[in-house]
Amino acid sequence: MTLKEKIEQDFVAARKAKNEVVVSTLGMLKSAVTNAEIAGMRKGFTDEDVLKVIASEIKKHKDSIAEYEKGRRADLASKEKVEMEILAKYMPTELSEEELKKIVEEKIKEFGAASPADFGKVMGAVMKAAGGRAGGDAVSKMVKEILEKE
Repeated sequence: MTLKEKIEQDFVAARKAKNEVVVSTLGMLKSAVTNAEIAGMRKGFTDEDVLKVIASEIKKHKDSIAEYEKGRRADLASKEKVEMEILAKYMPTELSEEELKKIVEEKIKEFGAASPADFGKVMGAVMKAAGGRAGGDAVSKMVKEILEKE
């Protein structure tokens, strides 16, 4: 079963259970996936493509939470957190710091990177190798940290 089919199945189950929060969150996610398919002008999104859309939606929720907390709107921030948790269930488990460090070190050796000037090459390769299992901020921090030591 593809990730898109799993989302559809969970959406139907939530509608039957009358779980409005899950229904609205998954409905929004289905819409985002459909819009991404249309923008890419192709059918049959792979699981990797769907994961990119989910990651994008989670990032939007994180940004919204930060803004709501700045505006002292704890009610809206908590709603966003619940929706973000629902979306996070579809993401693969995050890489541990040790696993990420191992990947970063492998890519640095592979490219022969020796200075922060090689940051872009290493960053792109690590993100590809991590396959959506590591956030850009964490990867960026780790790559900078290791390149500055060398």
